[in-house]
Amino acid sequence: MESIPSDIRTTTAEDGEVNLLTPEAWKALLSRYSHIVLVANSEAVDFERLRSELPETALYVFFNNVYKVLDEPFAGHAVLVARSGVMGANIVHRREVGDVLRFFAGDDFLGVINIRVSPEENFSEESRFRGAKARHLDLTQMLGDLYPQGKIATSGFATALWIADLQLPGKILLAGFSAKRSEKWKVFDVHDWTFEQIFLRLFARMGSISMLGGVDASPYSALAKRFPQVPPIEIAMTAAEVLSERLHNANGQIDRLMSVTKSIRAVENFFRRFKPKTRKERYLEKTKK
Repeated sequence: MESIPSDIRTTTAEDGEVNLLTPEAWKALLSRYSHIVLVANSEAVDFERLRSELPETALYVFFNNVYKVLDEPFAGHAVLVARSGVMGANIVHRREVGDVLRFFAGDDFLGVINIRVSPEENFSEESRFRGAKARHLDLTQMLGDLYPQGKIATSGFATALWIADLQLPGKILLAGFSAKRSEKWKVFDVHDWTFEQIFLRLFARMGSISMLGGVDASPYSALAKRFPQVPPIEIAMTAAEVLSERLHNANGQIDRLMSVTKSIRAVENFFRRFKPKTRKERYLEKTKK
């Protein structure tokens, strides 16, 4: 296992002490890699392309339930970002640490980065990660005034923004950041996917990061080439006009579906009252007492 700088400061969480590296220590740790590749839990990830095009000096950043993208142990420099919830790291309180960490072994595994992005989330102490080297990262202040109110940032977006702000010498690549729901994996409404995609694509066009797919193939870039005499703002406003009309039409169909399924939802809500409480719900009730 690669060593982590000792330049740390320590704080206390509900379940024990956690170690927070300083920005300088994180930069020293990650500057040794030629590429920092953030791998989303998405079917859009093309691992064969990644591994064939990138050198062995690339660091791959995985998130939470990596079995969504990995079928076998990963051979290469890797680090796992474990997102926290109100009960600590999600993979800890869901008892998935073993299922996740079995994909990583050897000296090339940098360990676990337990992150939180809102004040309601709590860290899990290092001992809860079954012997894996773990450090903690608090991104609440970074996202506090940036992210839309009422929503919470995804782990991938928060990590991408944090790594970009470190101004590392290596190139930052985002793989599979499509924000699209698939037949296998869903996207959660608690996140503002539209805001994140706009932000990341602007970041990519500024050159701060690179996105594999999506940005370079934008059809609106083709419009600008086809109509060079039209100012970019006119193209943007025309695109917004069309999208607004399509969204209005879609909302009409959604309203119709809501009306048709009213009785079905009433039956579902009735039976939901008899569903046993989850561990998280019981935990929240206990903390309020």
